[in-house]
Amino acid sequence: MEKIKSHFRFSKKQRNEILFLIALIIIVQLIYFNLDFSNEAVFQTDTKEVLAIQKKIDSLREIKSNPKTYPIRNFNPNFISEYFGYTLGLSPEEIDRLHKFREEDKWINSVADFKKVTQVSDSVLNIISPYFQFPEWVTNPKPKNNYNYSREEKSFDQKIDLNKADTAQLKKIYGVGEVLSKRIIDYRARLNGFLADEQLYDIYGLENAVVKRIMEEFTVKEKPKIKKININKASASDIATLPFINFQLAKEIVDYRYLHEGIKELEELKNIEAFPAHKFERFALYLTVK
Repeated sequence: MEKIKSHFRFSKKQRNEILFLIALIIIVQLIYFNLDFSNEAVFQTDTKEVLAIQKKIDSLREIKSNPKTYPIRNFNPNFISEYFGYTLGLSPEEIDRLHKFREEDKWINSVADFKKVTQVSDSVLNIISPYFQFPEWVTNPKPKNNYNYSREEKSFDQKIDLNKADTAQLKKIYGVGEVLSKRIIDYRARLNGFLADEQLYDIYGLENAVVKRIMEEFTVKEKPKIKKININKASASDIATLPFINFQLAKEIVDYRYLHEGIKELEELKNIEAFPAHKFERFALYLTVK
């Protein structure tokens, strides 16, 4: 009898492919039944990265809840910039009133003056006024000598322009002789003219009492036009061109600027150990931060 040919007979190649397919199905089934496909993800909360992020978040929350405050240093209210005024709690209008007053070459000499000019509220004034620092000649004015006590004080118009005075006129002041009169003229030339009467205090050998007598007869009327030095851009050599700043001090100013990534307020110069804080007002006449 002739054998019936089976339709299910496979070649060797087909058998190998079927075995491979069966093995693949078994592997997939094993993987499926051994893996957890639940929606709950496992998140490790004790890794260094997670702990570092959590620490940063905690510190930001601390800063937000307890904002850091900075101590206020003593300052001259005549030199309050917009930024510094904002940090003190002054409104833009109050700062503008102060700047307009100073542009008229007028000076704040007391807390009452500051209140009158800026119209600042008493609550803010009571906080910042204890830090006001005025020049020594404002807080401790020298008494006039007896020889001139009864004389009527001369007005601005009656006084001689200090930038035009000659040695003969200066020698008429008691205490000013040939040497000091020439020294005043020489110093004036180095400055290209005085900007303020108080610059007389910087002249070597000129006593305070003599300066007072000079200021009774002379005053700065025609001021020279100067270009202030930007201490955030100038080199130490540029800053040292000012007669009252030597190269060492100029270098320390530049070093301070570098370490603090710039100087925002001229008042910061007082933080420099070698800086003569009592002369700050005269320095400010020639320097700027922008």
